[in-house]
Amino acid sequence: MFLSIRHRTQYRYAEPALRVTQALRLWPALVDGQRVIDWRVEVDGRRLKSITTDGFANPVATHTADGAVSEVRIDVFGQVETSDRQGVVSGTVEQLPTRFFLIETPLTHVDESIRALAAELPAGDNDIARLHALCNQVRDRVDYIPGQTDAQTTASEALAHGAGVCQDHAHLLTSTARVLGYPARYVSGYLCAGVEGGEAASHAWAEVFVADIGWIGFDAANRICPNEYYVRIACGRDYHDAAPVRGVHQGGRSESLEVNVSINESAAVADLKSPRAREDGTQQ
Repeated sequence: MFLSIRHRTQYRYAEPALRVTQALRLWPALVDGQRVIDWRVEVDGRRLKSITTDGFANPVATHTADGAVSEVRIDVFGQVETSDRQGVVSGTVEQLPTRFFLIETPLTHVDESIRALAAELPAGDNDIARLHALCNQVRDRVDYIPGQTDAQTTASEALAHGAGVCQDHAHLLTSTARVLGYPARYVSGYLCAGVEGGEAASHAWAEVFVADIGWIGFDAANRICPNEYYVRIACGRDYHDAAPVRGVHQGGRSESLEVNVSINESAAVADLKSPRAREDGTQQ
């Protein structure tokens, strides 16, 4: 499938910020089943190239705006060919040992409620079936309701609240899988189409390591493994490691954020049916 992505992130400041520094993880990392045809990132109309990779092998670049800044506009223009690998992840650059992803973080901290959730899963020899059951269990316990959580909501808080978005589902699945002994990580990217009632979105899901198979993606928000409608961008222990944009600024109180994502069929394959779209659930 050929997909064309347009993603705009716009920060506005009620009072001009004196200095803005942001780290951007907006370039697709290497992975099988995803061929980047063209990809461009612009900050206020100036093209920015990734100049390094972080510890998770995510391409990253940092930009700084000096002086009084009233807004910052970040645009992504991409064209990608994808294929359905039924969630199986291969071809990635793995710089860390798999066991590293057993380590919890503040956003994926395991408390008694998450341990209890893990204990509800029946034991079995079929890892894949067990993880699909976990995926459904997470979605059953945390309803998809935007606006109920934010970027700092922890997995246990989302579980207690019973509502959240894809970021919360990914955190809860990741933390519960670790309790069960599976290395697990958070993934950021785009959900381009194919989900009933959905719209184009920046999105988040989890990847879990299964012995003799490797990393496998699970999207609890939609109860499926990522397929050709997904574009994988970055991974990490949690949202903070894989966030598309993270930054700091001086002054500039009352920051507001607007995110718009659109997905269209590529001009190279205009005969393909335009994909369906999904609501934005990733918070920045």
